Amino acid sequence: MARNPRQRRPAGARSTRTSLADQFTAWRHHHRDSLADALGRMRAAPSSALMTVLVIAIALALPAGLAVLMDNARALTKGWDGQAHLSVFLQLDVDNDRQRALAEEWTGFDTVARTEVITREQALDEFKTLSGFGDVLEALPDNPLPPLIVVYPEDVAPGQIEALQRRLNGLPEVDNAQLDVAWVRRLHAIIELGDRLISVLTLGLAIAVVLVVVNTIRLAIESRREEIVVIKIVGGTDGFVRRPFLYSGFCFGFAGGLLALILVSLALWWLGGPINELLRLYESEHSLTGMAASTALVLPLFSGTLGLLGAWLAVSRHLGDIEPQF
Repeated sequence: MARNPRQRRPAGARSTRTSLADQFTAWRHHHRDSLADALGRMRAAPSSALMTVLVIAIALALPAGLAVLMDNARALTKGWDGQAHLSVFLQLDVDNDRQRALAEEWTGFDTVARTEVITREQALDEFKTLSGFGDVLEALPDNPLPPLIVVYPEDVAPGQIEALQRRLNGLPEVDNAQLDVAWVRRLHAIIELGDRLISVLTLGLAIAVVLVVVNTIRLAIESRREEIVVIKIVGGTDGFVRRPFLYSGFCFGFAGGLLALILVSLALWWLGGPINELLRLYESEHSLTGMAASTALVLPLFSGTLGLLGAWLAVSRHLGDIEPQF
């Protein structure tokens, strides 16, 4: 029987193309399911998840709390820095009018915040009051004290103050510009040392957080070895298998960062009473302040990023070792 040339052959199997919209929808759904899977597994094993989160929180709370205390110390000592000044003694022949003119001229320097004029008469009266040798000083034929201008620098860094001291000492009407900069150097050295110690501590504990997450994700991979083998047999890619573990690492880190915020807040609340009382006894207007809002926002994200990094390292190291055996 002749075949009709117009008769169509039965259609066989043919491949279909998935649109970009469908691919994006599938990608988005898998991310959502991976996040739900990570949270569900944390709820399924609350004790082990809590231990991991608590270790991360303690590791991050220590440098975060020290950073808050350093910020408070820096704010407290800012007022002390303002007391750093230069005592500029002028020549004895400089009269009061010229002394005030010099003080006004120096105020225009970009490195000078303000000046204070102490005339020879004011200095003598103050010395009589404080020393108790008023009768002896009255017997002197002339006032032996030179005119004085107290200069308060704009920048209290030791190097800047010493540069201003050299500049003033080079002026012809200045006899001597004195500065006790030793305590300023000690103060800045202590603050800088504290900042560096916090940086080193943060780096070391951040590495510890990554290692904790690496170990946690490694155990999770081993416990799901058979499931991973099945997924690879049916065609699941490494990215498909990797994604739930990455979300688990991020969730562990993010939860640890949130718990670290709570621990720091509790510690500051517990220490706030004694610290504020100590400041009050020293007649200080400062009080203990908490963590800045920007730091509170960054800390959980930073911790989550560390968890994500730890999960990536664990998956990259161990996932390739799990392959179907045929």
